[in-house]
Amino acid sequence: MITFPKPTVEQFFRTYVMTGFDVSADEGRLIFSSNLDGNMNLWAMDLPDTYPYLFAHQDESCSFIKCDPEGRYVLAGFDQDGDENHHIYAIPYDGGLAKPLVTGDAEDKYFFTDLSDDGERIYYMTSEENPSFMNARVRHLENDTDTLLNIGEVSPTELAAVSDNEEAFVYLRAFANTFVTGFVKKGDETYNLTPEPNKVHVTFDPVFVGPNTIYFITDFESEYNYVAKFDLNTLNFSRVLTIEHESIEQLKFNKEKNALFLVTEKGVTDILYRYEMETEKLVKLSAPVDVIEQIKVTKAGNLYILGRSATIPHNIFQSKFGENWIQLTNNRVLGVSSDEMVEPDVVSYQSFDGMEMESLLFRAKPEHDNGYTIFWPHGGPQAAERKFFRSMFQCLLNRGYTIFAPNFRGSTGYGSSFVKMVEQDWGEGPRLDCVAGIEWLFEQGITDRDKLFLVGGSYGGYMTLLLHGRHPEYFKACVDLFGPSDLFTFVNSVPPHWKPIMDRWLGDPERDKERFTKDSPVTYLDGMTKPMLVIQGAKDPRVVKEESDNIVAKLQEAGRDIDYLVLEDEGHGFSKKENEISVYKRMLDFLEKHQG
Repeated sequence: MITFPKPTVEQFFRTYVMTGFDVSADEGRLIFSSNLDGNMNLWAMDLPDTYPYLFAHQDESCSFIKCDPEGRYVLAGFDQDGDENHHIYAIPYDGGLAKPLVTGDAEDKYFFTDLSDDGERIYYMTSEENPSFMNARVRHLENDTDTLLNIGEVSPTELAAVSDNEEAFVYLRAFANTFVTGFVKKGDETYNLTPEPNKVHVTFDPVFVGPNTIYFITDFESEYNYVAKFDLNTLNFSRVLTIEHESIEQLKFNKEKNALFLVTEKGVTDILYRYEMETEKLVKLSAPVDVIEQIKVTKAGNLYILGRSATIPHNIFQSKFGENWIQLTNNRVLGVSSDEMVEPDVVSYQSFDGMEMESLLFRAKPEHDNGYTIFWPHGGPQAAERKFFRSMFQCLLNRGYTIFAPNFRGSTGYGSSFVKMVEQDWGEGPRLDCVAGIEWLFEQGITDRDKLFLVGGSYGGYMTLLLHGRHPEYFKACVDLFGPSDLFTFVNSVPPHWKPIMDRWLGDPERDKERFTKDSPVTYLDGMTKPMLVIQGAKDPRVVKEESDNIVAKLQEAGRDIDYLVLEDEGHGFSKKENEISVYKRMLDFLEKHQG
């Protein structure tokens, strides 16, 4: 009989990411951003035909896609080699080369907000002339002129919704990830969406359900996000819908059906609902995936979602009003079925102070198990590890590694108080949560004390460096992907529109000098004695290359075993398939080398 070798690295990493999509007004065309050809480009399918074809060739990450309602063009946002300075481009309606439309200097950013119903005006945000706080503008396509709508002040200010008659505008002002206020401007008048804007809360996803009625998501005076309403006629704020112990994270309105579609976050999974506004009936809908990353509802009431599960890569699905899902894309692991991959166990453990930490435990299948475990602190930090597909995870599992991913304090999905616990405490509470998780792994017999690796990216890379420096006895070797190494330099090197929120998020380097020193991985160079692989994108705007350069140089000078890989054409992640494959091959080789 013919026998075949176990799946290769390339097989797992030949799956593709999809970062966004849009559907034409007549629902005859689906356009999505994906690295199907190795780089990020736009692809389309002429429904009901589901064969994808290249729609626009740009080889860059895409921040949004928007179809002209009149079928004349498509808008998209592209950056340059992962620098996240997105500019707005126009593409012929049937595809072709992208034409710069709303653009400027390379370091400027242009964020799309809305398109008028007649497709004649583009509403957007820009860092041009106001890099820290952002300005809102409208581009008039009939004469290619711009009008300034709002000058951002105090903190980064985002235009988030425009009324159908284009007379009222909702803005969001961010002071931190957990402190985002909302206000509406109509004429010369400005009104706060919530009763006490100085009270710490979040406001997001506003939508006009009428010319003077705004629905939005907030956690004002609540542990979990709910739907609220602001009436411009009466200036009244009211709660509309609360779902117990679930945070509403996405809100879409269907005018023709008078219904809201909602996505809630409950720990490691999402839940989909339809809320019928006239009867106030809430209907829980089935969903084809565990994590929903984008949702679109059309005028006809058809629902499209982009999502993934632990063993299902990114795919786009369609349904009639949230029932009977049809899978439109067929993104899968090459030659590996979902049954051959690993679903995680959802487990909990007690941390140092008795608090429960929900976590994902991916157990290598017995026929693959090599006895080693990878501890994975997630990025964010105000994010969470969830039941979504990661090529890296399934590849490592196939190679026999068990993976443990804790949702330490600061993670989303467990209430607003839990999320805030990481603010001005990046390196104490979350670190001790991780240490407690490691000890739990040993106590449960999941791994041995001499068989644990440490791998993390972004904030998870920071935690990898910090754990390595302060607790090297736990690990055989460590992999840091673009993690901050020095809080003093990191706080001053972030993008300009991040700087106003850094004080609440991280702290002030002068006022909090002692804590910055204690929580900076570079303080613990003497403890970083284990072999380490460091990976960095040269164009990373969030964690600049110098963060990795600095700690690698210091460790090399000390004679430590350090392997350093810099990707010259990447930012904070991997947009190019060959780079991704190269990185994870390097990681697998590194881990295998240090198993002994």
